[in-house]
Amino acid sequence: MRKQINRKWYLADARNRVLGRLATEIAKILQGKNLANYEPHKDMGQVVVVINAKDVKLTGKKATQKEYRHHTGYLGGLKTETFQELIKTKPEEVIKRAVWNMLPKNKLRKKRILRLKIYAGSEHPHQAQKLEEI
Repeated sequence: MRKQINRKWYLADARNRVLGRLATEIAKILQGKNLANYEPHKDMGQVVVVINAKDVKLTGKKATQKEYRHHTGYLGGLKTETFQELIKTKPEEVIKRAVWNMLPKNKLRKKRILRLKIYAGSEHPHQAQKLEEI
């Protein structure tokens, strides 16, 4: 019989926060490293709700120089987007990609990223949960 995990819910406001520093805090909580009984092979992490994703900041010249790349698999299929383009169209994707790359590259990564809820504005449908501030 499996033991039920009671997951806490955390709220992170991304307004005027640096992307990398916010992503490291979120990645630690999703892994469960903030718990006293942390075990790397178990999915002990919590749920994180991020609001105001459109207001996240980068330091230095990264706001104009940072590029997100992916390849379609076809010849000449390299697609690039700058940070400024991506933050206008899909601001949730910026935080999701940063956290995704900070999580350990193992079988638990997909399960952990599903517990990350990101919203561009300050409205979110998780009002019923007891949210703790990060």
